[in-house]
Amino acid sequence: MSLVTRARPLLVALSLAFATLTVVAAPAHADGPGSGTPYVVSVGDSYISGEAGRWAGSSNDSSARSDAGGGTAYFDNASNTAEQINRCHRSKSAEIYIGGGVQGLNLACSGAKTATSDGSDFKPGLDFYDNGAGKQGQALMLQQFAATHNVRMVAVSIGGNDFNFASVVQSCVTDFLTSPSWWKDYCKDDSSVVANFTTSNVSLVKTRIANAYANVRTAMRNAGYADSSWTLLVQNYPSPVPNGSGFRYSESGYTRQNTGGCGFWNADADWANNTALPTINSTVTGAISQAGITNARTLNLSSTFNGRRLCEGGVGLYEEVGLANWTAPTAVDRTEWVNQIRTVTTAGSSPYYIQESLHPNYWGQLATRSCVRQAYNAGAPRSGSCVRTGTGLTSAGEPRMTLQ
Repeated sequence: MSLVTRARPLLVALSLAFATLTVVAAPAHADGPGSGTPYVVSVGDSYISGEAGRWAGSSNDSSARSDAGGGTAYFDNASNTAEQINRCHRSKSAEIYIGGGVQGLNLACSGAKTATSDGSDFKPGLDFYDNGAGKQGQALMLQQFAATHNVRMVAVSIGGNDFNFASVVQSCVTDFLTSPSWWKDYCKDDSSVVANFTTSNVSLVKTRIANAYANVRTAMRNAGYADSSWTLLVQNYPSPVPNGSGFRYSESGYTRQNTGGCGFWNADADWANNTALPTINSTVTGAISQAGITNARTLNLSSTFNGRRLCEGGVGLYEEVGLANWTAPTAVDRTEWVNQIRTVTTAGSSPYYIQESLHPNYWGQLATRSCVRQAYNAGAPRSGSCVRTGTGLTSAGEPRMTLQ
């Protein structure tokens, strides 16, 4: 046998050994853009952070009746002992946790505007704010997370606070409580309210929202994503109260606020649904094209809670509908999906927060979650309107909703 012939088996063996070593030594590909477990991320304000997600319906008798989330409902730090940012109220029932092998990250914050506010309560906006001591804007937080995770969709709700939503509601409730039914003082014509809906202010807010969307896009680009590799899901705002004719409490007296927690005059409720809400929602969606966002889808929530709104006929407080608590089989269909406007009942050791007022509660959060899951559409996101299409709960414990 020649030297070459004798050497061939040795060379083959060495080649196989090196090939084996190469396979074993190859490092695992790190999670990042396009690689790893898919994530959906929420950014924005209280209507996506999960505000009021602790409560499933309302009761004036006992908070225990509607306490679906318990005292830790808004805790989101690693040890589940506190909030990462005080009063952001990122609840565990928030819509972004769609499951099905898709992970969720909630960066939204109750009270947030398009730009960061670093006051008595830090409110991160959709910007790149960084004070160098741990306080950051949501766009910067998103950028840092997306660089090491596979973010497929970013859901955003923003703009309501730029229209001064909380102060508008406060004006409406104050006018209701301080004027008699025979001489109504409406909020819809208060100068402080009207100022939010002038043509010039709407244009200003639209530009702010467009800039916020652009910041989200910049964050994703900086993290290494092509625009076509992820989707911006823009959601608008739901109607929280019915038109005046749909309230189950009379305008006369103070029952509408003291019992129902819905202190609006009929005319103000009509204005809210027919003028204020459409103006806000058209601004939110109109800002998409102004920002030049090409990878956006929309989630229309404007009528999602119809039939289950605060003080609407057909639903009621637990003591009004004769149910013991939120675990009753029919509770999701007979109680409200929007939290009461609370004032004095938030004092002292009360478990309630004023900021929870007029926000989607536990039922509302889970209803929206169902539609976010359908909008994600197994990684091929689509637009649609979120509509209630059945009674009872699904096997996942969510209201029966359809994205149409």
